[in-house]
Amino acid sequence: MTAKLTGLVAATHTPFHADGSLNLAVVDRQAEHLLAAGVTTVFVGGSTGESASLTVDERLALAGRWGEVVRGSPTRLVVHVGHNCLADARALAAHAQAAGAVAIAALSPSYFKPKSVDALVACCADVAAAAPAVPFYFYDIPALTGVHLSMPEFLRLGSDRIPTLAGIKFTNPDLMAYQQCLHLHDGRFDLPWGVDEHLLAALAVGATGGVGSLYNFAAPVFHRLIAAFDRGDLPAARAEQYRAVRLVEVLAGFGYMAAAKAVMGFLGADVGPARLPNGDLSAAQRSELRRSLDDLGYFGWQRA
Repeated sequence: MTAKLTGLVAATHTPFHADGSLNLAVVDRQAEHLLAAGVTTVFVGGSTGESASLTVDERLALAGRWGEVVRGSPTRLVVHVGHNCLADARALAAHAQAAGAVAIAALSPSYFKPKSVDALVACCADVAAAAPAVPFYFYDIPALTGVHLSMPEFLRLGSDRIPTLAGIKFTNPDLMAYQQCLHLHDGRFDLPWGVDEHLLAALAVGATGGVGSLYNFAAPVFHRLIAAFDRGDLPAARAEQYRAVRLVEVLAGFGYMAAAKAVMGFLGADVGPARLPNGDLSAAQRSELRRSLDDLGYFGWQRA
């Protein structure tokens, strides 16, 4: 059982009104924007989606709206359902399955952290069981969860205890562990790469897809990167990867989440501000960000 998250998967932003409330009417525009950019799989309610800043009811409404919007379209829906409370994670998982998700993913609990791979597998098995008809991906992002456990060992144990285990959303720059996971069980597992700034390196060792925030507003750069890699043109692929690195550097200088959401507005898919603790940009900062992107040549990069 696998959804095979190949190519570019956009980790979508959660749209808010200026007052911070959900603005689900924008989901239609986000879906249109991504399809026009050649991105046909969305990862909803993850880190880019500020899921840790949403209530469970908001996460249910968000996933439900995406399910309605993509139904009957080429876009595939993947929903992040992880939560510190496993009962809430199970409810999110069951709802995602009913909403038409082709897969679910879950972060590790991160307040009370699992102290062993065995405990992590038990948590994931509990959540995955609530959505038995869809593939399950563990979402490894130790920089944010603080959970640093062996992913090869997770797959070894999980393959016997999580019937729907499809693989890992690998947001961890450890390319040694990544390769070990790629080669486990004769390449059985799907391992979409989650560090956009390192995509070329992951492709070089065997990645076939990536899940990330940059694919919302820099998909043409990465389409060109992948095409160059596939035809063996490493200088062109490296040039596109370095464009992404420079873009991240600019956005990080303003506060990445707020700046990334501002860029979506520049491209005609206004997803509103970020919630605290991420916050928002002032009007002056938005103008400065726009100038910085112009200086970078970013808007010219949007041509396919």
